[in-house]
Amino acid sequence: MNDYQPPPCVLLVEDDAELREQLCLHLQRRGLVVQVCERGDAALLLAQREPFDLILLDIMLPGLDGLKVLSQLRQAHGTPVMLMSALGAEQDRISGFTQGADDYLPKPFSLAELDARIDALLRRVALDRRATPTRAETDMAGLIRDGHAQDIHYHQRPAGFTSSEYRLLCTLLDHAGEALSKAFLYQQVLHRSYTRLDRGLDVHVCNIRRKLGQIGADHVQIQAVRGQGYVLVVAG
Repeated sequence: MNDYQPPPCVLLVEDDAELREQLCLHLQRRGLVVQVCERGDAALLLAQREPFDLILLDIMLPGLDGLKVLSQLRQAHGTPVMLMSALGAEQDRISGFTQGADDYLPKPFSLAELDARIDALLRRVALDRRATPTRAETDMAGLIRDGHAQDIHYHQRPAGFTSSEYRLLCTLLDHAGEALSKAFLYQQVLHRSYTRLDRGLDVHVCNIRRKLGQIGADHVQIQAVRGQGYVLVVAG
């Protein structure tokens, strides 16, 4: 049996020429296949046309800013995206996650931290590919899980989840009625350690609530548990 797996392919979108070259060389030394772009509009076309395992996306870009690139990409693609930006304010991070980012790395950052974040996202990609997709699995809440598309349907209406949102909701559904800690959910779903300043999980939960409401699945409720995390409850 041939167990060869091709190296992960990464799209690096950065308009700072010096930083772009430094990051490209670093990623290539790690054995990754890297394509680079310096403009947002060109990056969007490339990401829509070619399959990537991960996209490293700066926010301040010529042509089309990173958040607009992400928003348009998320209309049809669930490729993991890590935003990189000198905009470090909490609202900027929340905006990134709301648009569908999987991670947010504020500049300046160390190469060690970049490596840790990349490894977490690539582990998630590998796990998703090993999982056997189920195309029509209906759970006790009446939701249909589409493992191939990484989305949820209710009454034939797709929720439009990102892959992170899909995995988070599935994890909560699998443990319905059980309070799950943020530390557990970060490791299980986002594949990184939880820190109190990291609002990524909270934003994903807000997005899931909103999207469930939009497809009429208000009976599926994600409730915060003070000092613990979240619990999913299916209302009668």
